[in-house]
Amino acid sequence: MTATGVILNLLNGLSYGMLLFLLASGLSIVLGLMGIWNLAHAGLFMVGGFVGWTIAVQHGMNFWLAVFVGAVTAGVIGLGIERGFLRHLYKQVNEQVLLTFGFVYILTNLALWIWTGRFRVPFTAPALAGSFTIGDITYPLARVGIIFIGLAVAAGLWWMQDRTKLGAIIRAGMDDKEMAMGLGINLGRVSMFVFFLAAFLAGFAGVIGAQFLGVYPGLSLDMLLPALIVVIVGGMGTIQGALLGAVLIGLVDAFGRALFPQFAMFTMYVAMVIILVVRPSGLLGRRI
Repeated sequence: MTATGVILNLLNGLSYGMLLFLLASGLSIVLGLMGIWNLAHAGLFMVGGFVGWTIAVQHGMNFWLAVFVGAVTAGVIGLGIERGFLRHLYKQVNEQVLLTFGFVYILTNLALWIWTGRFRVPFTAPALAGSFTIGDITYPLARVGIIFIGLAVAAGLWWMQDRTKLGAIIRAGMDDKEMAMGLGINLGRVSMFVFFLAAFLAGFAGVIGAQFLGVYPGLSLDMLLPALIVVIVGGMGTIQGALLGAVLIGLVDAFGRALFPQFAMFTMYVAMVIILVVRPSGLLGRRI
């Protein structure tokens, strides 16, 4: 592989990894704090993308407004799922998985009903349209934008987790939920906020990811397994773990497609198996 090929695959891996981080970080926090396997998270990713497309492309409005509206829509739907269903299923893993996987199909069919099955081509902000050239390398600005957006979100979530009172409460709830509640902390309210934030991030990622994935009804199922792999590899319950796992899986996927195209669909699974053999709780995971 030439130096140009290495740089291109490095950028592809980082951009895809940052998108996976935006999707998987909320899933990891919800699992760490609430012990909920919310497979509907990937459905919220798809919903955010479709809502963003409606605002930015169909109605020709500002891309960043579309990002916000798509994220809020996913957040509200996610909170509704938690308040209406999942709060009755704490510590019932099988029921959580069946229910939330069912919501993936419900959201997918709603998307088919509202937006039809037509593929929506990638769209982006005018400032991120086009590409830039360095030497022999030409690369889309939108993918570079995703890298910086992912890093900015990671920094914000990291700061919230390690430097704020809310972050301390979340970490306390992850470590010892009964003790935290015994100290008078209203973990129910905190859990509601965390679930909304996680769903918000899923919708946010859906619009950001539409810059190179596009939007289509099968997007939720296509992104579900990579998101779960990131959570398992990075470890449940930490922003740092989600970031490390996402970057690693993104790079493995990009270089795997370039070096071993016939085995491209298996490379991230091989990486997951190897890491779980060495560290069963993930790279930076908490035990829940």
